[in-house]
Formats: sequence, structure tokens, C-alpha cells
Amino acid sequence: MARVLLVEDDRTIGGVLQTSLTQHGHEVAWFTEGRAALRDAAERPCELVLLDLGLPDLDGAEVCRELRSLQPACVIVMLTARGDEMDVVVGLEAGADDYLVKPVPLGELHARLRAHLRRHSVARGPAEVCLGRLRIDSAARRVTVDGAEVSLRAKEFELLQRLAAESGTAVSRETLMADVWDAHWFGSTKTLDVHIAALRRKLAEAGGSGPMPEIATLRRHGYRLEAPEG
Repeated sequence: MARVLLVEDDRTIGGVLQTSLTQHGHEVAWFTEGRAALRDAAERPCELVLLDLGLPDLDGAEVCRELRSLQPACVIVMLTARGDEMDVVVGLEAGADDYLVKPVPLGELHARLRAHLRRHSVARGPAEVCLGRLRIDSAARRVTVDGAEVSLRAKEFELLQRLAAESGTAVSRETLMADVWDAHWFGSTKTLDVHIAALRRKLAEAGGSGPMPEIATLRRHGYRLEAPEG
């Protein structure tokens, strides 16, 4: 799964988290002080950091900024008892990807971590995907058909990028909502259908000749991006 850097000085909470993360298949390196965690981050890559703000040696926000510098591509989730709005703002501005206030049910925690790691995996995927006449440039966030750019809104691009990351594979509605919107989206999933319809229309309007990828609807499941034949 992922190498997780757990930075938590409460040994009871840390022990529970280490056990739970290990049971979910992660490799866990647990530290009770910020400096020790930073030394580890400087020597070994990690995909995910669970970080407490209230550490005995360094402020968690400072640790977060250093971690973001050392491991710019990793997912950093703050897990802390500080729930004031200003603490949340400081944490996110320090570079955290998410901010959770203790106590957090383990089921919810793992759901959020899975969603973050899925998005992280997509972001680290191929910088460029070519499917027939369609080209997706993730670094530039550009989609072109026969070299002509297709104007997509942010979520339309991210949806196409997510489907293209597993071209030919069925992707469930729940996975698409978690990866493109949020792990805990409470609105109607109708928004997914609206974006798919807009995406299909814009790709169809791109013009040109020759086969194009198609977004297939999988009833009661989700969608699949089918590469053109030939």
C-alpha cells in the first residue's frame, strides 16, 4: 500500500494508529517527536504522513512545512485535538492536504486516506496519455484532439484524467466521486452524470476524423473510458 510516517506523541493513540495502519497493509514508521520524523523524511521517501500538531519538541505546523519541503509529493494529513478555525487555516497553509480533529473513527480515517492515496496515485501517473486522436497533458492540464485544444472545466479535466488513468477498466461511481470530488461528498451523484454528459459533448464537438475514445456507461456501476480500435 504506502509507507506512512506517523508523528504522534500520545503513545496510546499512536499504538492504535500504528496497529490499524499495519492491518490495512501499510508500512508504518512511528515517531513521537518532530525532529526524529524530519530526519527520517530526509533519508527515506514516504507516500503519506499522519501528523499531530501538539508535539513535545516542535510545533506541528513547522514540521509540516519542513516535511512539505523534504517530501513535496507526499500526502500530509494533520490529525490533532486542535479544532479551532485558526488552527485549521494554519495547518492547511503550512502544506497539509487534510485536517482531521480527534477523535476520528478509524473507518472514516481509512476512507479519507484511501481517497487521498488514490488521487495521489493518479497525480503521479503518466504525464501524458494518448488515446487515438486524444491527448491528455497532465502537467499542463491540457486536452487536445488532433492538436486542437478542447476547453474543459477543472472537474471535467480531472474526470477525464481519472478515467484515462485506467483506460479500459470499469471505474465505479463511488470511486469517481471520491477521487474527483471528495471522499465524503454528501451531495447528489447527479453531478457526476452532468459532468460526464458535458465531457462527451465537448469531445464529440472537437471535430476531425478518425476514431475517438468513448465513455461507456456501466449501468448500476459507473463508467469506462474505451480506447479507439486500431
